[in-house]
Parts: sequence; C-alpha cells; structure tokens
Amino acid sequence: MGLNANDRSIAGFTMAGHALVHWFETSIPIFLVVWLTEFDVGVSLFGIVVALGYAPFGLGALPGGILADRYGTKRLVVGCLVGMSLSFLVLSLATSIYTIALGLILWGVAASVYHPAGLALISTGVEERGTVFAWHGIAGNAGIALGPFVAATLLIFLEWSLVAALLAVPGVLAVLYGLSAEFDPTAAVAADADAGPDEALSASGLLGDSRTLFASAFAVVFILVTFEGLYYRGTLTYLPEILHGLPATDGLALPASLEGIEPADYIYVGLLVVGMAGQYAGGKLTGRVSPARGLGAIFAVLAVLALAFVPVTATGAGLAPLVALCAALGFFLFAIQPFYQNAVAIYTPPDVRGLSYGYTYLAEFGIGSVSIALGGFVLGELSRTAFFAMIAGFAAVGGLLAGALLVGGDRFTGTDDALEANADD
Repeated sequence: MGLNANDRSIAGFTMAGHALVHWFETSIPIFLVVWLTEFDVGVSLFGIVVALGYAPFGLGALPGGILADRYGTKRLVVGCLVGMSLSFLVLSLATSIYTIALGLILWGVAASVYHPAGLALISTGVEERGTVFAWHGIAGNAGIALGPFVAATLLIFLEWSLVAALLAVPGVLAVLYGLSAEFDPTAAVAADADAGPDEALSASGLLGDSRTLFASAFAVVFILVTFEGLYYRGTLTYLPEILHGLPATDGLALPASLEGIEPADYIYVGLLVVGMAGQYAGGKLTGRVSPARGLGAIFAVLAVLALAFVPVTATGAGLAPLVALCAALGFFLFAIQPFYQNAVAIYTPPDVRGLSYGYTYLAEFGIGSVSIALGGFVLGELSRTAFFAMIAGFAAVGGLLAGALLVGGDRFTGTDDALEANADD
C-alpha cells in the first residue's frame, strides 16, 4: 500500500527536520578542529564547551515531549528548525569562546525537541507508520553522513565563520517549507483527547501521566531503549578511534590526491551509509514483525557482532572481514530504531505520545551517553576486548528485556483508561 497525501506531507516535513538535526550535530566536531587553532584555549576547556551544547540535546528531550503535547508537534518542529538555524548564525558571528558556547547551547536546546515532536507526529498522523519511520531514519542517516562531509569540504576553501552561516541556509529553507506544509497531525488516531492544554502541562497531570506510563509495558520499553542507547553511543563514539589504530587500515594506501584522509574514515562513513538500508528494512518489517520479536532478534545479532570485533580487530586480521563486519553493524544498529519507535507508538496512548517519546529520547541520548564515559575508562584502563564485551553486554540485556516485553507486554492493560482518569481528576 502506498502513502496517502497526508502521510507524504508528514514524511517530507519530518524527514527534512531529522536530516537537519543530524546535519548540524555532526558538523560541530569538524568546527572544533578549527576552533582549537583559532582560539587560544586548551582542548579540555573546548571539550567542556562542546559538551554544553550536546548535553541539552539529550536532557531536553523530556521537556520537548511535554511541550509537543501542549503546543502541537508541527509548531515544535518548526521552532526546532528556527532555533538550530539561528544558533549557527550566532556561531558565524563568534569572536570568542563565550559566543561559541552560547551558540552551541542554543543549538542543543533547539535540537532536543525534534525527536519527541517529530516521532509523535509520525505516530499519530501517519497511516503507513512503518514505511515513514523507515524513510525518516534514512533521512537522519543522510544528515549524519553529509553534515561533516559538507563542513569539511567547505572549510578547505572558506573561512569557518562563513561555512557556519552557509550550513544554516538549508535550515532556513526547511523553515519556509515547514510553514507552508499542510497535514492532519492526528489522522491516524481517534480524536479523543479531552484534556485541555492546561491539564497537559500541569504538574499533577504530568506526574499522573508519567506514573501511568511507567506502570505499563512502556517501563520495559524505556529501559530497553536505555540499553540500546548505551550500545549506540558507545559504539559510534569509539569505533572511529579503534579503526584508526588497526594494521588493516593503516596499511591501506590511498591516491596522492586524497592525502590527509584516513582510510578508516571511509569505512566509518560506509557504516553510516549502510545504516540507511537498515533503517528502511527495519521500518518495513515493523508492519510484519511485532516490536518485541524484532527487538529481541536484532539485539541478539548486535551482541554477536560486538563480540566478533574482538578477533576481527586483532593484529593480522584482514581488511575484507573488517569491512564486512562494519557493514553488518551499520545495518543492524540502525535497523533496530524503527522497532523501538514503533513499540512506543503501540504501548502508549496517543494523547501523551510526545511525553512518551520525550522519555524515550531521554533514555537514548541522555542516559545512553553514559557509555561514552564507561567506554573511555574501559579502553584506557582495561582493553579493547573488555570494551566490546561491555558493548555486547548492553545488547544482551536489551534482548532479555525484549523477551520480557514479548512474554508480559499484554499483561499491562488499561493505560488509556488510566490516563483519561488522570485528566478528569
């Protein structure tokens, strides 16, 4: 079945937003290299400054979800695009580290609302949800790959301040497109949200809705996504560094015209590109495979793939096994995302979908970032083998939680009735 007009409109709108969130996000580390040369401050201080920008990206997901339920998903996504574009215009005018910090914080706050708002919009407005989740994920991967590529290419020819301004241009165009987009954000659900805006944002309403969500199968989904986030952040943060130190990549000769480019970088970008296929396959399969079964199967594969990196990254291992393993990792690492996004849509009621996705991406990007600190400690103090064992452990726990969801997901009933009761109190 093809997408109807409303589905296509929401798909285009959210794909633009998702691509640009990651377009901006992954270009920031490219600028960091230039800023360290431009401004006479240490790498430690600049690391703190960049962390100030990334922290709200995860921590702001929950408030973003609450605001999406209160003010509407389209308004939040357009506001996100406006804020991210303005933040890069602020960066383009920066003459000190303080202005850079301001721009990065503005970006993090603005970007944090996208995932709960955009995914809530898809879950309530789209009939062919799995297909749109797939294309939405592909757009995100395109932004992840294109952001650093375009930034690095432009920096060869232009000043960094001008490059920052140019990167904001697609954001401005997306704002204009978003303002003109027309769709029904609740076309796929029954219009039964009787609670008014004040109740949706009140402390008692928020507490009651949250208590009801975590008394349902969503509690399992939340913890499951936390372990997926630990796997995702830890792997994507340290895999480039690990690939750079392998004999298989260090010994690969590139043409003189590509001098200065590490072969390992091509493998890593290739992993992200293969992830687009994983997003599409995962999204299409959500209509045929239950979330719990799909999540359990993919977590099992991810655990095996993490352990497979131990022998493949050992001294003397060839390039072909390494490339094949990275391709498989890219496919399944992103194929899992439509499944947990669909799980949230299935196990939560429509009128708190923004809140539900807010909690989900607090788990994914907020709590999941703990693996960055854990991974750094394990790689520094223990070994690469211990690191991949830890990553595999995250997937194993996720698989067990998916099994619990499969066995006991139907045990939690009455979520809609409980939420309606909270609204009436």
